[in-house]
Amino acid sequence: MPLNILTGDFCLDIWKYYNITHKAHLLCNPINKEKFEKLCRLLRFKQGEYVLDIACGKGEFLVRLNELYDIIGVGVDISSYCIKDCLEKKRKRVANSDITFIEMDGKDYNPESNEIFDHSMCIGASWIYGGYRGTLQALKKMTKLGGLILVGEPFWLKEPEEEYLKTEELKKEAFGTHYDNVNVGEEEGLTCLYTLVSNQDDWDHYETLQWWNVDVYIQQNPEDPDNQKLLEKTKRGKESYLRWGRDTSGWAIYVFKNLARPLIE
Repeated sequence: MPLNILTGDFCLDIWKYYNITHKAHLLCNPINKEKFEKLCRLLRFKQGEYVLDIACGKGEFLVRLNELYDIIGVGVDISSYCIKDCLEKKRKRVANSDITFIEMDGKDYNPESNEIFDHSMCIGASWIYGGYRGTLQALKKMTKLGGLILVGEPFWLKEPEEEYLKTEELKKEAFGTHYDNVNVGEEEGLTCLYTLVSNQDDWDHYETLQWWNVDVYIQQNPEDPDNQKLLEKTKRGKESYLRWGRDTSGWAIYVFKNLARPLIE
Protein backbone atom coordinates (compact mmCIF):
# COMPACT_ATOMS: atom_id res chain seq x y z
CA MET A 1 0.00 0.00 0.00
CA PRO A 2 2.44 2.66 -1.18
CA LEU A 3 0.35 5.79 -0.62
CA ASN A 4 -2.06 7.00 1.99
CA ILE A 5 -5.53 5.44 1.63
CA LEU A 6 -6.22 5.12 5.33
CA THR A 7 -7.53 8.60 6.05
CA GLY A 8 -10.45 10.76 5.00
CA ASP A 9 -14.21 10.33 5.01
CA PHE A 10 -14.20 7.04 3.13
CA CYS A 11 -16.83 4.83 4.79
CA LEU A 12 -16.28 1.48 3.09
CA ASP A 13 -14.35 -0.95 5.30
CA ILE A 14 -10.74 -0.27 4.32
CA TRP A 15 -9.65 -3.90 4.35
CA LYS A 16 -12.60 -4.94 2.19
CA TYR A 17 -11.63 -2.14 -0.20
CA TYR A 18 -8.00 -3.24 -0.20
CA ASN A 19 -9.03 -6.86 -0.84
CA ILE A 20 -11.21 -5.87 -3.80
CA THR A 21 -8.73 -3.49 -5.41
CA HIS A 22 -5.78 -5.88 -5.05
CA LYS A 23 -7.54 -9.15 -5.84
CA ALA A 24 -5.53 -9.86 -9.00
CA HIS A 25 -2.20 -8.49 -7.72
CA LEU A 26 0.57 -10.98 -7.02
CA LEU A 27 2.35 -8.28 -5.03
CA CYS A 28 0.47 -5.46 -3.34
CA ASN A 29 3.02 -2.84 -4.31
CA PRO A 30 4.37 -1.37 -7.57
CA ILE A 31 7.01 -4.02 -8.26
CA ASN A 32 6.82 -6.42 -11.17
CA LYS A 33 7.28 -10.17 -10.92
CA GLU A 34 10.67 -10.17 -12.67
CA LYS A 35 12.16 -7.58 -10.32
CA PHE A 36 10.69 -9.39 -7.33
CA GLU A 37 12.25 -12.67 -8.43
CA LYS A 38 15.59 -10.95 -9.01
CA LEU A 39 15.52 -9.52 -5.50
CA CYS A 40 14.57 -12.85 -3.91
CA ARG A 41 17.46 -14.62 -5.63
CA LEU A 42 19.88 -11.84 -4.71
CA LEU A 43 19.14 -12.27 -0.99
CA ARG A 44 20.62 -15.80 -0.84
CA PHE A 45 19.21 -16.59 2.59
CA LYS A 46 20.41 -19.72 4.34
CA GLN A 47 18.22 -22.72 5.04
CA GLY A 48 16.42 -22.37 8.34
CA GLU A 49 17.00 -18.63 8.73
CA TYR A 50 14.25 -16.83 10.64
CA VAL A 51 12.48 -14.08 8.67
CA LEU A 52 9.84 -11.58 9.85
CA ASP A 53 7.43 -9.83 7.47
CA ILE A 54 5.32 -7.06 9.01
CA ALA A 55 2.22 -6.22 6.92
CA CYS A 56 2.88 -9.34 4.87
CA GLY A 57 -0.14 -8.85 2.60
CA LYS A 58 -0.91 -12.04 0.68
CA GLY A 59 2.30 -13.68 1.93
CA GLU A 60 4.06 -13.92 -1.42
CA PHE A 61 7.43 -12.79 -0.08
CA LEU A 62 7.67 -15.40 2.69
CA VAL A 63 6.26 -18.19 0.53
CA ARG A 64 8.70 -17.48 -2.28
CA LEU A 65 11.64 -17.28 0.13
CA ASN A 66 10.62 -20.63 1.57
CA GLU A 67 10.45 -22.14 -1.91
CA LEU A 68 13.94 -20.85 -2.68
CA TYR A 69 15.74 -21.25 0.65
CA ASP A 70 13.53 -23.21 3.07
CA ILE A 71 13.45 -20.31 5.51
CA ILE A 72 11.35 -20.18 8.68
CA GLY A 73 9.00 -17.23 8.65
CA VAL A 74 6.48 -15.16 10.56
CA GLY A 75 4.05 -12.99 8.62
CA VAL A 76 1.87 -10.43 10.40
CA ASP A 77 -1.07 -8.58 8.84
CA ILE A 78 -4.10 -6.78 10.22
CA SER A 79 -6.38 -7.81 7.35
CA SER A 80 -8.40 -11.00 7.75
CA TYR A 81 -8.70 -11.09 3.95
CA CYS A 82 -4.92 -11.10 3.57
CA ILE A 83 -4.38 -13.75 6.22
CA LYS A 84 -6.94 -15.96 4.49
CA ASP A 85 -5.00 -15.54 1.23
CA CYS A 86 -1.73 -16.27 3.05
CA LEU A 87 -2.99 -19.52 4.51
CA GLU A 88 -4.40 -20.65 1.17
CA LYS A 89 -1.14 -19.83 -0.58
CA LYS A 90 0.83 -21.74 2.03
CA ARG A 91 -1.50 -24.74 1.66
CA LYS A 92 -1.10 -24.82 -2.11
CA ARG A 93 2.62 -24.14 -2.43
CA VAL A 94 4.54 -24.82 0.80
CA ALA A 95 2.20 -26.91 2.91
CA ASN A 96 5.00 -28.43 5.01
CA SER A 97 6.86 -25.17 5.58
CA ASP A 98 7.55 -23.65 8.97
CA ILE A 99 5.80 -20.36 8.19
CA THR A 100 3.31 -18.82 10.59
CA PHE A 101 0.80 -16.14 9.62
CA ILE A 102 -0.69 -13.99 12.37
CA GLU A 103 -3.71 -11.70 12.09
CA MET A 104 -2.95 -8.61 14.15
CA ASP A 105 -1.83 -5.01 13.91
CA GLY A 106 1.86 -5.09 13.09
CA LYS A 107 2.74 -2.37 15.61
CA ASP A 108 1.49 -4.65 18.41
CA TYR A 109 3.59 -7.62 17.38
CA ASN A 110 6.37 -8.66 19.77
CA PRO A 111 8.58 -11.69 19.09
CA GLU A 112 8.02 -14.58 21.48
CA SER A 113 10.58 -14.76 24.28
CA ASN A 114 12.33 -11.68 22.88
CA GLU A 115 13.52 -13.65 19.86
CA ILE A 116 15.70 -11.89 17.31
CA PHE A 117 15.09 -12.56 13.62
CA ASP A 118 17.86 -13.21 11.12
CA HIS A 119 16.17 -10.83 8.69
CA SER A 120 13.07 -8.63 8.72
CA MET A 121 10.93 -6.62 6.33
CA CYS A 122 8.01 -4.23 6.04
CA ILE A 123 7.18 -3.62 2.40
CA GLY A 124 4.97 -0.61 1.76
CA ALA A 125 3.39 -0.14 5.19
CA SER A 126 5.59 2.22 7.19
CA TRP A 127 2.45 3.94 8.53
CA ILE A 128 2.29 1.04 11.00
CA TYR A 129 5.23 2.49 12.92
CA GLY A 130 4.42 6.14 12.35
CA GLY A 131 6.64 6.57 9.30
CA TYR A 132 9.76 5.38 7.55
CA ARG A 133 12.30 6.14 10.27
CA GLY A 134 10.07 4.57 12.90
CA THR A 135 9.81 1.44 10.76
CA LEU A 136 13.58 1.13 10.47
CA GLN A 137 13.93 1.63 14.22
CA ALA A 138 11.30 -1.02 15.00
CA LEU A 139 12.75 -3.62 12.65
CA LYS A 140 16.29 -2.90 13.85
CA LYS A 141 15.28 -3.95 17.36
CA MET A 142 13.96 -7.28 16.09
CA THR A 143 16.83 -8.12 13.71
CA LYS A 144 20.16 -9.64 14.60
CA LEU A 145 23.42 -7.80 14.07
CA GLY A 146 24.48 -8.41 10.49
CA GLY A 147 20.97 -9.31 9.35
CA LEU A 148 19.11 -7.68 6.49
CA ILE A 149 16.24 -5.21 6.84
CA LEU A 150 14.02 -4.62 3.81
CA VAL A 151 11.62 -1.69 3.68
CA GLY A 152 9.40 -0.57 0.79
CA GLU A 153 8.74 3.15 0.80
CA PRO A 154 7.50 5.93 -1.50
CA PHE A 155 9.65 8.94 -2.36
CA TRP A 156 9.08 12.22 -4.16
CA LEU A 157 10.25 12.39 -7.75
CA LYS A 158 9.62 16.12 -7.69
CA GLU A 159 8.06 18.76 -5.48
CA PRO A 160 4.44 17.67 -4.90
CA GLU A 161 1.73 20.15 -5.84
CA GLU A 162 -0.40 21.47 -3.01
CA GLU A 163 -3.58 20.23 -4.69
CA TYR A 164 -2.14 16.73 -4.85
CA LEU A 165 -1.19 16.80 -1.17
CA LYS A 166 -4.66 18.07 -0.27
CA THR A 167 -6.37 15.39 -2.37
CA GLU A 168 -4.31 12.59 -0.84
CA GLU A 169 -4.44 14.18 2.65
CA LEU A 170 -0.67 14.07 2.81
CA LYS A 171 1.98 16.42 4.10
CA LYS A 172 5.08 16.95 2.05
CA GLU A 173 7.10 15.79 5.05
CA ALA A 174 5.43 12.37 4.90
CA PHE A 175 8.03 11.26 2.35
CA GLY A 176 11.51 12.29 1.34
CA THR A 177 13.54 11.82 -1.82
CA HIS A 178 15.18 8.56 -2.86
CA TYR A 179 18.41 9.94 -1.44
CA ASP A 180 16.63 10.79 1.82
CA ASN A 181 15.35 7.24 2.17
CA VAL A 182 18.85 5.82 1.86
CA ASN A 183 20.30 8.47 4.15
CA VAL A 184 17.75 7.93 6.93
CA GLY A 185 18.79 4.28 7.10
CA GLU A 186 22.44 5.22 7.26
CA GLU A 187 21.66 7.68 10.06
CA GLU A 188 20.08 4.79 11.96
CA GLY A 189 23.31 2.81 11.82
CA LEU A 190 22.30 0.66 8.85
CA THR A 191 24.24 0.17 5.63
CA CYS A 192 22.28 0.33 2.38
CA LEU A 193 23.32 -2.58 0.18
CA TYR A 194 20.76 -2.39 -2.61
CA THR A 195 17.72 -0.52 -3.88
CA LEU A 196 15.02 -1.82 -6.19
CA VAL A 197 13.28 1.17 -7.77
CA SER A 198 9.91 0.95 -9.47
CA ASN A 199 9.51 2.57 -12.88
CA GLN A 200 6.43 4.12 -14.46
CA ASP A 201 5.34 0.83 -16.01
CA ASP A 202 5.44 -0.81 -12.58
CA TRP A 203 3.29 2.01 -11.19
CA ASP A 204 0.84 1.90 -14.10
CA HIS A 205 0.32 -1.84 -13.69
CA TYR A 206 -0.15 -1.51 -9.94
CA GLU A 207 -2.60 1.38 -10.16
CA THR A 208 -4.63 0.49 -13.23
CA LEU A 209 -5.00 -3.16 -12.28
CA GLN A 210 -6.94 -1.85 -9.29
CA TRP A 211 -9.42 -0.20 -11.66
CA TRP A 212 -9.78 -3.53 -13.46
CA ASN A 213 -10.28 -5.41 -10.19
CA VAL A 214 -13.05 -3.02 -9.14
CA ASP A 215 -14.86 -3.49 -12.44
CA VAL A 216 -14.68 -7.27 -12.12
CA TYR A 217 -15.94 -7.16 -8.54
CA ILE A 218 -18.94 -4.99 -9.39
CA GLN A 219 -19.86 -7.22 -12.32
CA GLN A 220 -19.72 -10.26 -10.05
CA ASN A 221 -21.41 -8.54 -7.09
CA PRO A 222 -23.94 -6.11 -8.59
CA GLU A 223 -26.10 -6.03 -5.44
CA ASP A 224 -23.32 -5.05 -3.01
CA PRO A 225 -24.52 -1.84 -1.30
CA ASP A 226 -20.91 -0.63 -1.10
CA ASN A 227 -20.49 -0.50 -4.88
CA GLN A 228 -21.24 3.21 -5.19
CA LYS A 229 -18.66 4.10 -2.54
CA LEU A 230 -16.19 1.80 -4.25
CA LEU A 231 -16.74 3.51 -7.61
CA GLU A 232 -16.42 6.97 -6.08
CA LYS A 233 -13.16 6.09 -4.33
CA THR A 234 -11.79 4.50 -7.48
CA LYS A 235 -12.69 7.54 -9.57
CA ARG A 236 -10.94 9.91 -7.13
CA GLY A 237 -7.88 7.68 -7.01
CA LYS A 238 -7.73 7.42 -10.79
CA GLU A 239 -7.85 11.19 -11.23
CA SER A 240 -5.25 11.78 -8.52
CA TYR A 241 -2.85 9.25 -10.02
CA LEU A 242 -3.19 10.47 -13.60
CA ARG A 243 -3.09 14.20 -12.76
CA TRP A 244 -0.28 14.14 -10.22
CA GLY A 245 0.84 10.85 -8.73
CA ARG A 246 2.23 9.27 -11.89
CA ASP A 247 4.82 12.02 -12.28
CA THR A 248 5.33 12.89 -8.63
CA SER A 249 5.65 9.70 -6.58
CA GLY A 250 8.35 7.07 -6.80
CA TRP A 251 8.71 3.86 -4.83
CA ALA A 252 11.55 1.54 -3.90
CA ILE A 253 12.54 -1.40 -1.76
CA TYR A 254 15.61 -0.59 0.33
CA VAL A 255 17.87 -3.40 1.53
CA PHE A 256 19.90 -2.50 4.60
CA LYS A 257 22.41 -4.46 6.65
CA ASN A 258 21.88 -4.07 10.37
CA LEU A 259 25.09 -2.79 11.86
CA ALA A 260 23.36 -1.22 14.86
CA ARG A 261 23.17 -3.39 17.94
CA PRO A 262 19.56 -4.55 18.42
CA LEU A 263 17.84 -3.61 21.67
CA ILE A 264 14.85 -5.46 23.11
CA GLU A 265 12.61 -3.17 25.11
